[in-house]
Amino acid sequence: FRLSSRIMSKMLAGLLLFLCALGPTTGIRLVGNGYTDILVAINPAVPENDDLINRIKEIITSVSEYLFQALDNKVFFKEVKILVPPNWTNGTYERASTETYSKVQNILHFVSVQSGSFGDDPYTKQTKNCAEEGDYIHFTPNFLLTDRLVDVYGPKGRVFVHEWAHLRWGVYDEYNNKKPFYNDNGIQPTRCTSEVTGKWYELNNGFTQSCHISAETGLPTEECEFFPDKLQNAKASIMYMQIIDSVRAFCQEDEHNRKAPNMQNEKCDNKATHTVIFQESVDKDALGTLLPLQARPPDPQIRVLSRGSRVVCLVLDVSGSKRIILQKQASMIFLNQIIEEQASVGIVTFSTDAAILSGLTLIDGQSSRDTLIAKLPSTAGGSTFICKGLLKGLEVTYNIQVLKQDNKDTVGDEIIFLTDGEATDSVQDCLQTATESGTVINTLALGSDADNVLKTMADKTGGMFITANEAILSNQLVDAFSSLTSSNGNPTKQKIQLESTGQIVSDWFNGTVPIDGTVGNRTTFTVIYEKSSPTVYFESPSSSVYNQKNATDTANTITLTVPGTAEVKLFNTHCITSTSQAMSLTVTSQAARDDVPPIMVMAQMNQLTNNGNKPMIVFAEVSQKYSPVLNTTVWAYLESDTGHSEKLQLLDNGAGADAFKDDGIYSRYFTKLKKGRYNLKVRVANSGALYIPGYIVDGDYTNPYQISSGSNVGSFTRTATGESFVVDVPVGVPLPNFPPNKITDLSAEIQEDIVLLNWTAPGEDLDQGTDGVTIFRLRNNFSSVNQFNISALLPQEAGSAERHSLVPNITIQNGTTLFFAVQSEDSGGLKSQVSNIAQATKFLPSPKNLKPPGISNPGLNLTASIISVCVVSIVACLIATVITWVVKCRKLTDP
Repeated sequence: FRLSSRIMSKMLAGLLLFLCALGPTTGIRLVGNGYTDILVAINPAVPENDDLINRIKEIITSVSEYLFQALDNKVFFKEVKILVPPNWTNGTYERASTETYSKVQNILHFVSVQSGSFGDDPYTKQTKNCAEEGDYIHFTPNFLLTDRLVDVYGPKGRVFVHEWAHLRWGVYDEYNNKKPFYNDNGIQPTRCTSEVTGKWYELNNGFTQSCHISAETGLPTEECEFFPDKLQNAKASIMYMQIIDSVRAFCQEDEHNRKAPNMQNEKCDNKATHTVIFQESVDKDALGTLLPLQARPPDPQIRVLSRGSRVVCLVLDVSGSKRIILQKQASMIFLNQIIEEQASVGIVTFSTDAAILSGLTLIDGQSSRDTLIAKLPSTAGGSTFICKGLLKGLEVTYNIQVLKQDNKDTVGDEIIFLTDGEATDSVQDCLQTATESGTVINTLALGSDADNVLKTMADKTGGMFITANEAILSNQLVDAFSSLTSSNGNPTKQKIQLESTGQIVSDWFNGTVPIDGTVGNRTTFTVIYEKSSPTVYFESPSSSVYNQKNATDTANTITLTVPGTAEVKLFNTHCITSTSQAMSLTVTSQAARDDVPPIMVMAQMNQLTNNGNKPMIVFAEVSQKYSPVLNTTVWAYLESDTGHSEKLQLLDNGAGADAFKDDGIYSRYFTKLKKGRYNLKVRVANSGALYIPGYIVDGDYTNPYQISSGSNVGSFTRTATGESFVVDVPVGVPLPNFPPNKITDLSAEIQEDIVLLNWTAPGEDLDQGTDGVTIFRLRNNFSSVNQFNISALLPQEAGSAERHSLVPNITIQNGTTLFFAVQSEDSGGLKSQVSNIAQATKFLPSPKNLKPPGISNPGLNLTASIISVCVVSIVACLIATVITWVVKCRKLTDP
């Protein structure tokens, strides 16, 4: 849907909501004609509200009806689950199983404040390309609970279907707030279809007036807006303006406006939304082959779920002594720093047999953490009977309860399952039991010998699968445990990893760690050493020194927790050793205050399995409460269990793998695919200042974080571990060569008889390396094509800004509009996809250009203007007469 920036700036502050898919491997599913595995997840910051639940149910039902009409009576919502926060305790809710906040795709989610500049504006987060699923839909309770916004957005069910199309089928908006008009035989509003009628005006204090035309572009100035007629014959398009009553369909090819400079044309190669939904998204829904229903579908089945307090069981493999110390070190950090207060934790070990080292223990202060740490295993031996450990954790065949102690049920509980070896027993014997238990199983594969079934266990139960090597330098196992944070959706209660690094040290291991203004509580420095205890001390910005006297030293692990809230700015770290040894440093912290959301980083791949046929994409999202954090340096480290490693700088430049510029999503293609299970780690650093300027609400400035405008919250670092992925290239199959990436940001400008073109350089292999020959295609009427080769143009490194000027072999007259596309070719002759189509119009100011062409009566006509002036004059005269009469009366009554 389309909103002007003025309307968006006046949206009321509210709470936010997301829509998501449940299955970690399947996502939203289409079963027959009905969609299932859809999750509505409500953030803990939202107060408990029965009206909100009821309104969500009403809207979901209306969404299903409108979707059924819009998609030719083919699909509807069959099953939807609503996940309420653990702190909602007044209602009667079913217990959630694998539905969590931490591992969901395509989520509908509430939070406690506006989402940055969006306010109450519904939107869908899309980080991928055309026909690929989005990440989540976002609504606010203000939008859902009140009807006063219906006049702005349209009926809620229609808005939902608009966002659902973004989420499910990867289509884009057919309006463009940045380019609301374009030239094509006169000025045209950016819309689809062009059959949508209306007029365009400037609004001035509630009055309409004729639009002003820019002398530089020949287009209306930014104050001008297009207003569609309320009564229309056009039935498309939902992705343009679903608020229009007649609009009940998606744009088809015969009505699609291919020339409009909107995101749908740019991202989807000028294809209509209907085409993308029915033809490009066949791998998800295959709507083209689906038969329409002959009768109205039933209303959706809606269930309301709650996760309750977090319950975790550590199931640790003690079959081999080689890695037992590393396992204990990482488990200590998890118990001491990562697991949140009021969670319950049990410990099980397994080898030839399985044993319970601790029943469920409530995390309620440091003493409970210390009690669990003291029970961690230190000795190892025996075989690797995975089923015995798993079943002991689940307590399916044993009488002593671990997870069942909380509510006599394992549904919704978690297992963190760590092993470094291959199973001695048949895992298939217990895999089905684990899947049917409703327990989320996170699996950690330590070393290259860890059983491959671990990924299957995680996939089938909604858990995370993470690989780690045993090197202290990589710190991978510590990073893996650190990534298993709370899944309740409240970032202020989660531990955040600021630093994770390691090196071989023979004397000094020094460094600095910035503590920024969004973190500082429970800040912990942890040093793991290989052989002998070093001398360590940490110096705060105010020169306070913390050393061994303030720390603990257990299992070759020195731990210091800074009391209170750590000071903002740099902490200096010093480690001195007389023995050459491997050492690592881990720094974690928590939000400084409940009302200051911390800077968060999330790392992930676009797919978790790959056979080598397609490239992979690395994503890292850097955000603060859904607002993007820009201009940071982001590096991704990918290392397989076979020793292959890659280091990639991720970019947020809107080119190559990065779908959108400046959205806080940093991306890069991973092209050097080799067989193995890969660990993914992302490091983010910002050496400059991060500012929180506040937002505009109801036209007024507000700062919800109570930090003064322009305050420097400090430099920051973050590290994050994403879920591991598997590359399984068949033996004997050569690795593919990839062409240069598609150029998506081509722009064109005509200056006299010269055309200036700008774009971001592609790579030799997608966005890696340097591209080769660049071929331009000139489209002077959008259908005929003139091609010219400019091989003399020197190729630039991928990501660099490219600029080229050319003189077309046609006469460019005033009003001429040209369309351009570009294609790259690498040294092996592989060609990229054709770029986005850029258009440029030659415009020379003249008196006849100063009025909007092609639109009759665009503003107030002369008669209306004269009448308005007369009315104003009459009113002014009346006011003057009244004032004069009052003054005379007062003079007459004066003594």
